[in-house]
Amino acid sequence: MLKLENLSKRFVMHHLGGRIIEGFSNISLQVPCGGSMGISGPSGSGKSSVLKCIYRTYLTTSGDIWYDSDRFGKVNMAREAVNIVSLVREFEFGSITQFLKVIPRVSALDIVAAPLIHSGHEAKEALHKAAALLERLNIPSMLFDAYPATFSGGEQQRINIARAVIKAPRLLILDEPTASLDQGTTDVVLDILKELRQKGTTMVGVFHQPETLREFSDEIFTMPIEEV
Repeated sequence: MLKLENLSKRFVMHHLGGRIIEGFSNISLQVPCGGSMGISGPSGSGKSSVLKCIYRTYLTTSGDIWYDSDRFGKVNMAREAVNIVSLVREFEFGSITQFLKVIPRVSALDIVAAPLIHSGHEAKEALHKAAALLERLNIPSMLFDAYPATFSGGEQQRINIARAVIKAPRLLILDEPTASLDQGTTDVVLDILKELRQKGTTMVGVFHQPETLREFSDEIFTMPIEEV
């Protein structure tokens, strides 16, 4: 479903006189439909940058990102037109980062239900599924109508996870989703991911804990270390 070919990313540091920083170079990997690829490597090796290139948060410097879209056929996320990329992300991708970005003064329940409602589900059904998912992730029902900006970091991350998985995306990108969670909640998240796999979701992820990475992954890609 996903194939990276000779992918590279360089950053131009304009505030440092145009200095060029090598994010990563010549990354090639592929993930089969329904597969789960973990990415490992030391801090600074470019793991998160690879994920951001797949999602097109970052523009690549060179290389290709081939994705088998349900709507558009094979598309190159590194080169595709912005409007197509936006539609692919909206209807086929899910993304879990370490930071929650939401519209202020929208309740946790509405934030989680929104992807289902937007894709055509009845609001009542979407809210019911959102509530069940929040409960499973140990968010107390008394907080469902609260604004996530007031939540702890771990609670915000659970909102992030719930919103990304509720619609069972075709491709799920995970950037250290369990870094701020306790072991019990991490186990719940891994169970949810396993259930998504059974529904056919393909996954690419970075995890802070090596044991969690191993449990998540069918295969682990190790980032190459650049020689100085």
